[in-house]
Amino acid sequence: MSGADITCRGVAKKFGDLDAVAPLSLSFAAGKTTAIVGPSGCGKSTVLRMIAGLEVPSEGEILIGSETPSALAKRGGLAMAFQDPSLLPWRTVRTNITLGAKLARKPVGDVDALIRLVGLEGFADTKPAALSGGMRQRAAIARALISTPEVLLLDEPFGAVDAITRSRLNVELPPLWRETGTTAILVTHAVIEAVMLADRILVMSPRPGAIIADIAVTLEGKRREQDTAFQSIANQTLAALQDAI
Repeated sequence: MSGADITCRGVAKKFGDLDAVAPLSLSFAAGKTTAIVGPSGCGKSTVLRMIAGLEVPSEGEILIGSETPSALAKRGGLAMAFQDPSLLPWRTVRTNITLGAKLARKPVGDVDALIRLVGLEGFADTKPAALSGGMRQRAAIARALISTPEVLLLDEPFGAVDAITRSRLNVELPPLWRETGTTAILVTHAVIEAVMLADRILVMSPRPGAIIADIAVTLEGKRREQDTAFQSIANQTLAALQDAI
């Protein structure tokens, strides 16, 4: 299954009298990964939640292909991994992961391969209460990936994962959604992670959040933090963040 284009036309969000997100008009290309970075409280997660259909824009419209976010989600074409893993406590790691495919009304893929990838082999039959926070987060990421969604939305998904596992997932997870053509959007505070994972980086200003930089990540082959080209894009992103603040 391939991904879908995402188009935002004049999308803005208010919470009462608070302007959270300024009107945004932008598009996300099918099959590409976009990272959104910005200072805390700038509206990054709100943008993601509007694209997911979990928040209704105060202005403008969002289309994923020719569908609304809620229509895509209803037919199982959209998956999201949150900062909070939100696993069902009475289910095991395995059955929490397979639930992602069942809710999307799709065949259950290779669960064991995903469990190995996220480093949870040996814990497939363990319930969330017996897992660390990082392990629960890894299970939630696997749950989002099991249905091979057209659109994958990731809200700080590696925040509770230890540094070694986070580094490994940054290398090993992107091929999973790239080989299926999934359109992915990642919210993160980590610039290095954004450069490692994304084809494009959007930098947001403080509230009301607006896009102040749109940076192409033109890196070929395996990405290495120590490479000059990698550092150049990271420095460009950091400079845009500093300008935002």
